[in-house]
Amino acid sequence: MKFVKLASENFKPMKKTVTAEILAIGDELLYGQIQDTNSLWISHELDKIGVRVVRRTTVGDNRQDMLHAFHAAEKTADVVLITGGLGPTADDLTKPVLAAYFDCGIELVPEALESVRGFFERRGRELTDTNKLQAHLPTKCTYVPNEVGTAPGMWFEEKGTVWMSMPGVPHEMKKLMTDFVLPKLKAMYDLPVIYHRLVKTVGIGESWLSDLIKDWELSLPTHVRLAYLPSLGEVKLRLTAFGDSQAYVEAAVEDQLEKVHPLISKYIYGYDKISLQEAVGQILLAKGKTVAFAESCSGGYISHLITSIPGSSAYFQGAIVPYHNDFKSNLLGVSPDTLKTFGAVSEQTVIEMANSVKTKFAADYGIASSGIAGPDGGTPDKPVGTVWIACSHPKGVAVKLLQLTTDRTINIHLTAISALNLLRMSILELTD
Repeated sequence: MKFVKLASENFKPMKKTVTAEILAIGDELLYGQIQDTNSLWISHELDKIGVRVVRRTTVGDNRQDMLHAFHAAEKTADVVLITGGLGPTADDLTKPVLAAYFDCGIELVPEALESVRGFFERRGRELTDTNKLQAHLPTKCTYVPNEVGTAPGMWFEEKGTVWMSMPGVPHEMKKLMTDFVLPKLKAMYDLPVIYHRLVKTVGIGESWLSDLIKDWELSLPTHVRLAYLPSLGEVKLRLTAFGDSQAYVEAAVEDQLEKVHPLISKYIYGYDKISLQEAVGQILLAKGKTVAFAESCSGGYISHLITSIPGSSAYFQGAIVPYHNDFKSNLLGVSPDTLKTFGAVSEQTVIEMANSVKTKFAADYGIASSGIAGPDGGTPDKPVGTVWIACSHPKGVAVKLLQLTTDRTINIHLTAISALNLLRMSILELTD
């Protein structure tokens, strides 16, 4: 990775931070019938222009709950973005509740009525009295046309806060955000620049990782922040810089990456959006090496991850899933004595599996997994979650014992992550 040095260590005062709260309205969100993808998308877009989202709230179709949420948002954020509850029926409460909150009436907006009328005419549909209600808006709002739907956007500048109410339909909301809200906010505020980089690590837990970088973390400048983002088998470090220019914040983050990289380089497999399987594929491609898999407890999941990457045929030779012990012997040639003496879930068995699949597929590396995924099948000596993985390479075999969980799905995922990392480490140690 190429690092960029800071041109200057002098940090200029940052522009004023503008905060936002996103309010998603609708019982269907609370019931879990619809996933709130709107708030996620809005957060990403606000982050790009330097607006800091400080809270995301989901509220049901209840007048008092909505009023309470509006009151709390007013105290919390400079900008409040609301989605949902703008239909013409009685259960859509956003419009009347906003009117009540801002102590104003609701009146017909002729321009809005013509927009709704045109929407229905273009589709050869009748404009009903109920649909005409979409053109009735709170008198204190600025009407924002919705070019792809019938519910207008409503912009308020009230109580020292900017408010924007938008439909919950994703493509309608995105159109309003892109064409009106984001440009409007950029024009209104002198926004700072926010810049993120993700450092992706594998093979080390969050607490151990924090121990390795604690001195570096304590020395971070005030305009650069660190967050730990753990997930199954991996930990991401997010570096965020705040400043007045894109060039400065990028240089600030790259400078810190250069300092932390030597401390945890063996655990870093990539940056930002890259996945572990993509990173492993890139290493195999760069080294001109190939791999094959013999998957028992992982049931082909490692192969699935590898082949999810376009171009993987350049380095993936193939796989065998010998789930039953007979096929470990018949297809891979694992010795019956090995299976009888040590069992299918053993160091000896995965070594033979890895060596055999490497040979059968004429690969440079052979990966094998065998274990007890659960929830049944465990014994006192080999409880559920006991997994052996092996990587056969040109100079021998690397083997690792995993003691995982009692959850089958988690165990399969963690086995795959560990096997890919074992492959990654084996290639790097042999070729660097």
